[in-house]
Amino acid sequence: MFNRRTKIKELLAAEPANQEVTVMGWVRTFRNSQFIALNDGSCNQNLQVVAALGLLDEETLKRITTGASLKVAGALVPSLGKGQKVELKATAVEILGDSDAEKYPLQPKKHSLEYLREIAHLRFRTNTFGAVFRIRHSLAFAIHRFFNDKGFVYLHTPIITASDAEGAGEMFRVTTLPFNNPPRNEDGSINFKEDFFGKSTNLTVSGQLEGELAAMAFSDIYTFGPTFRAENSNTTRHLAEFWMVEPEMAFYDIEDNMNLAEEFIKYIIKYAMDNNREDLEFLAQRLADEEKQLPQDKRSEFGLMEKLAFVLNNAFERITYTEAIDILLNSPAYKKKKFQYEVKWGIDLQSEHERYLVEKHFRKPVIVTGYPAAIKAFYMRMNDDEKTVAAMDILAPGIGEIVGGSQREERYEKLTARMKAMQVPVEEMQWYLDTRRFGSVPHAGFGLGFERMVQFVTGMTNIRDVIPFARTPKNCEF
Repeated sequence: MFNRRTKIKELLAAEPANQEVTVMGWVRTFRNSQFIALNDGSCNQNLQVVAALGLLDEETLKRITTGASLKVAGALVPSLGKGQKVELKATAVEILGDSDAEKYPLQPKKHSLEYLREIAHLRFRTNTFGAVFRIRHSLAFAIHRFFNDKGFVYLHTPIITASDAEGAGEMFRVTTLPFNNPPRNEDGSINFKEDFFGKSTNLTVSGQLEGELAAMAFSDIYTFGPTFRAENSNTTRHLAEFWMVEPEMAFYDIEDNMNLAEEFIKYIIKYAMDNNREDLEFLAQRLADEEKQLPQDKRSEFGLMEKLAFVLNNAFERITYTEAIDILLNSPAYKKKKFQYEVKWGIDLQSEHERYLVEKHFRKPVIVTGYPAAIKAFYMRMNDDEKTVAAMDILAPGIGEIVGGSQREERYEKLTARMKAMQVPVEEMQWYLDTRRFGSVPHAGFGLGFERMVQFVTGMTNIRDVIPFARTPKNCEF
């Protein structure tokens, strides 16, 4: 069979005993008309293939170029060279696909991340992105395993919805109406009754509201899917299309929610550290080399591996929002006017505030609870003080907020009053309110932006480098 091949990762871990094997992969380098560095994406390390002089004709030798794909049969033998335990002594080399060396965009040299974003369809073949996307895979797998082992039901929530779960209004509209002449009502507004769904629809910003419906039957569910925000943000932390993990748990309060979120974060980080050690160590070295170019005050306090171990080995500090504001107001950074954004009770904490709390004050991950109701969503449970809600954000070193969640408002009267105050259409949300009419229970949940987590674990500084094909303002390539 054509695919009776062994992956390079397995061969590099094998004991060489002259065994006959077949490998397939892409040429990274070819030197002295003999030594081929072959990579198949199973790991960052290349397998050295030795083609003895005279084995291949001149025409074939010319076709073995960087980027070309090969099928190689031969014997796995101990390597005589440094840096590898084994090498493949080729007996047959077949070229599966040619690559024009003059035009191939990935030459054997260091390329900038900005350049690689422009050729995102090929950047998977580099060591950096090979490591990043293998780690992304492991984190995704660990998420499913964590919830499955706890008896959660995986729920697919809709991509197209008629609701705005966050009340932010920054949504991508979905329509089949003609743009040049859409049907209109008498007042000139667009008549969405003529549209495909008979109403105004958009791409989802969150699966939470639908997740709550299922939690009222299964007790524990989670969603893991794409979400969309039409936010015109050209930053290293924002995407227009990103993936969200959103568990919802019945019979949970805010403390249960915090406990689960902390356990969850530690579990998936540990899974990556246990299963992607080589990739993480490669990225850690890459990050260390990059930071050497920065001034001392701009460098991270921790290396990548130290940062991950720091999260695993520390119980997360838990403070209220009010305590967080007091800490910031009394901080040397505030007194020396080092914060770019103002600090006062009622503000939405900025990344610089969050990172100060984590990296400078507590020196460990922090969970902040009890945020002002005015800056949080309508569905969060009102605390007894009538000023704050049972919300929680988890702040991590190097990135700030990584998880946001809350205990949900299960009391029908309080929820509808809050919806009216925040101008959320009560009549259109009767399906959601039914969960509070028929057997309402205390429940809670949180959302984790998957790309933010991948960024945190890989140490990549730009979120566009941890998703295969980034969707950002004025950019929808591939």
